[in-house]
Amino acid sequence: MTKPFFLSGLCAALLLSGCQAVNTTNGGAVGVERKQYMFSMLSTEQVNQMYAQSYQETLTEASGKGLVDNNSAIGKRVQAVGKRLIAQAPVFRPDAAQWQWDINLIKSDELNANCGPGGKIIVYSGLVEQLKLSDDELAAVMGHEIAHALREHGREAMSKAYGVQMASQLGAAFGVGQGSLQLANTGVQYLMTLPNSRANENEADLIGLELSARAGYNPNAAISLWEKMSKASEGAPPEFMSTHPSSSSRISALQAAVPKVMPFYQQAKGG
Repeated sequence: MTKPFFLSGLCAALLLSGCQAVNTTNGGAVGVERKQYMFSMLSTEQVNQMYAQSYQETLTEASGKGLVDNNSAIGKRVQAVGKRLIAQAPVFRPDAAQWQWDINLIKSDELNANCGPGGKIIVYSGLVEQLKLSDDELAAVMGHEIAHALREHGREAMSKAYGVQMASQLGAAFGVGQGSLQLANTGVQYLMTLPNSRANENEADLIGLELSARAGYNPNAAISLWEKMSKASEGAPPEFMSTHPSSSSRISALQAAVPKVMPFYQQAKGG
């Protein structure tokens, strides 16, 4: 075995020793069961705390400009939909009941929304106004975002980025050639990061679908939501689409999953 291959293997072993395989949520009726690899030194609490600080800075800046708008008609809708969805989050992970959830509407033309680690939610008014979202469609997009937080996709992405950085540092320390490092980094990106980006989106779609159905929102609205998103992205793509890439198979996957969650919607409406 040549030195570069031996040392590349040593780097890989050191990296793997810092990883742990976890499944951050229960699978639910939609069956999300993929194992996730997280760096043990990058804890859930650390990521939540880091994001909470950034989130608060965003809110402080928006508030200073008079852009936080929770008392308007749209703001109250966002609060009401969010609270119903949050009440269902423990179905997928019980500890979410103890999260410090927060929901805010920011006045902006952006077609965007997000839910960061630990349950920090921001919806931009442009998303609701320009796409003329119904409450069911609003639940679909907020449920999708909440699902990203429940699955800790942010921590997962940080773990992968940290792994690439650590591999480079270890390789440099052990004298691995630049060509080997470049190959290793490319392999990590293509075999881990890119496929999981699509997997993460699929997971958020499915969990969000079940969350909205359990909360009493029509899951079929997820289909009309993405149809509106696709139409909006025909010109200048909205900000939302830069982090939530569309695919031709997304709507068909949602359509296939709707029958799995429809009983929850019917039960919620009946109750």
